[in-house]
Amino acid sequence: MKRLTRWLFIAVLSLPLAAQSIVLNAPRDVEEYAEKTLFTAFGGRSPRTLDPQRSYSSDETAYTYGIYEPLYQYHYLKRPYALEPRTAVRVVEPRYFDTDGRELPSDAPAEAIAVSVYDIPIQKGIRFAPHPAFAKDQDGNFLYHDLSYEEAKTKRNPDDFAERGTRELTAHDYVHGIRRIASPRVVSPILGTMSDHIVGLEELARTLREKDRLLREKEGSDAYLDIDDVPFKGAEALDDHTLRIRVKGKYPQFSNWLTMAFFAPVPWEAEKFYSQRGFQENNFTLNTWPVGTGPFMMSVFEENRRHEMVKNPLFRFVPYPCEGEAGDKEKGYLDACGKPLPLVDRVVFEIEKEAVPLQTKFLQGYYDSPSIDRVDTGLGYLTAMADSPEKLALYTKKNLRFPETVEASFWYLGFNWLDPVLGGGKTPEEARRARLLRQAISIAVDWEENIAIFQKNQGIPAHGPLPPGLFGWRDDGPSAFNPVVYRKTEEGRVVRRSIEEAKALLKEAGYPDGRDALTGKPLILSFDYQNAAQGSKAYLEWYQRQFAKLGIQLDIRATDYNRFQDKMNRGAAQIFLWGWVADYPDAENFLFLFYGPNGKVKHGGENAGNYSNPAFDRAFERMKWLEDGPEKARAIDEMIRILQEDAPIMFGYYPKAAAAFHEWVLNAKPTSMVRNSLQYIGVDENLRAERIREWNRPVLWPLLLIVPIAWILVRALRAEARRREERRAKPSPEEAR
Repeated sequence: MKRLTRWLFIAVLSLPLAAQSIVLNAPRDVEEYAEKTLFTAFGGRSPRTLDPQRSYSSDETAYTYGIYEPLYQYHYLKRPYALEPRTAVRVVEPRYFDTDGRELPSDAPAEAIAVSVYDIPIQKGIRFAPHPAFAKDQDGNFLYHDLSYEEAKTKRNPDDFAERGTRELTAHDYVHGIRRIASPRVVSPILGTMSDHIVGLEELARTLREKDRLLREKEGSDAYLDIDDVPFKGAEALDDHTLRIRVKGKYPQFSNWLTMAFFAPVPWEAEKFYSQRGFQENNFTLNTWPVGTGPFMMSVFEENRRHEMVKNPLFRFVPYPCEGEAGDKEKGYLDACGKPLPLVDRVVFEIEKEAVPLQTKFLQGYYDSPSIDRVDTGLGYLTAMADSPEKLALYTKKNLRFPETVEASFWYLGFNWLDPVLGGGKTPEEARRARLLRQAISIAVDWEENIAIFQKNQGIPAHGPLPPGLFGWRDDGPSAFNPVVYRKTEEGRVVRRSIEEAKALLKEAGYPDGRDALTGKPLILSFDYQNAAQGSKAYLEWYQRQFAKLGIQLDIRATDYNRFQDKMNRGAAQIFLWGWVADYPDAENFLFLFYGPNGKVKHGGENAGNYSNPAFDRAFERMKWLEDGPEKARAIDEMIRILQEDAPIMFGYYPKAAAAFHEWVLNAKPTSMVRNSLQYIGVDENLRAERIREWNRPVLWPLLLIVPIAWILVRALRAEARRREERRAKPSPEEAR
């Protein structure tokens, strides 16, 4: 009993010392935080697709641009953004040709140019990350391209294969990737847009659709569709390391498209490998397990739970840039000039469906950033600072950083142009009524109030689709003043038009006080809302109050982002909230959201509301090949005025962008334009592990209360033991007699 007491005292008194290194609430082994790994989160569901020719959602870019490599990229540190080669040897200037095939001078007028030819040299020695799609036997035959269905359905990831292989990247892989844009098996969202630009792409798409139809009839839907045996002049490999792309007419923005994952190389071996039916049933496809040449490769894909990327062991030497606007040490920048990329060995994404657990784990140090692939996650913390001195003190104590940036993006409420109430209408009278209704709603929804309440003034009201800072936006132009929704006072101030003016438009549209003038029935509109976007019950109720100003009832239909996308693809949404982040810094990348041939339902493009106006389309077609200058500015002004009058969307606001990082995250420069930024971000893993232990020490002082309690208990037990021994030693009355 004495030994028990002694050990109890030693154990209890040693607890405070053990607490210096024990972390009881860590979601993983604390030693993992001492590794060169970047930890972050994702919300909702896993990315819908990581197929580079299909992926077009911001929550997918961290993966696609970390694994795949388009020809060009934007310099990580230079502002304004500067185009530079990624896998290409250099950024090339196109050569121009007329309709007779004669080469034209570089300053030839746009109307004389029939074709622009881009001959792009590709670096030698770049290799694909190891993957079983490349594995061959000693005779050069592919090991895993012709598995039986029974065997294929047992495979769920590349680790299920004994062998992996690789090969060098060639121009043929880029040609195959561009061909995939036209493939009916891929259904690329930019087919409509690129068909207007790449020579022969539209014809290729028609040919492949017919070939696919015949193949399905003859061999079934599982038969592999070979897209490389159809003639196509739009993209060709002149040799293994020279890619030729032919573009219709003059299109100055085309080089910007070559920074995007749509133009990433895809090896035919990967497509053939993944076409096996057993794989598809297990979602073991390019949607989940990409095959690229980039700095990272997928190592874990646990759907709706966890994803991991690890450093590609075959990634070539690419140095961290030595030029541009980096920043000082206090802002988290250390001199990484010339160091090989990527700066971390692994990136871990964990699902966090709720905001509170995400914020808690971030503040505990278990996430390096709440969302490494978004530049707006820091806004929640910035606004919380402004509202709470306690949080400000906490964030300051933890040395959290919230770097801000102004990006080309905006949030808007869209109207479905195919909707019978709010859309373009089948007759001139229907179109007029719907236009007046959209204008009335655009006035009633007070974006200034939205920005003040929900964005904590971290945004600017939008008067058109073009954000400040891009060519075409100016203070005295239509991009800065929407006369349909706003008016100017005698003092020159811009103010929102009154609700009385909105009601007058509503009455003229045939809905006085929010009721149909013919039937007397209340006007009920539906608002499809993506849960992945910002919001709460109060946020949604705010929208209902805005419509209620006009007597309109707003029915909220919330859904997750993947289902929301499906509804948009089918044209099933009436009013919807959506945002857009520019793919490249040019007005065209915003105005193409309203170009008729980019309609989402009919053409699979990014015209989400399916807006169509011939006058707008003509101006867009004239503008898209113009260099920056007066003529292009006039075309932009014309399109913005048309959009303001038609009101196919409520323009919403341009958000200010910020990110949230711990002090140990290095060289993180928030941007939505540089999508391959993961390779440039580093961590001080030792500092992170130290802070996690410091911030998450278990509170063990209550255990010290065990000491007196245990002492009393032990004394009582010993006393009881003595009494029992005495009773056993004392003879009974019978024994005494």
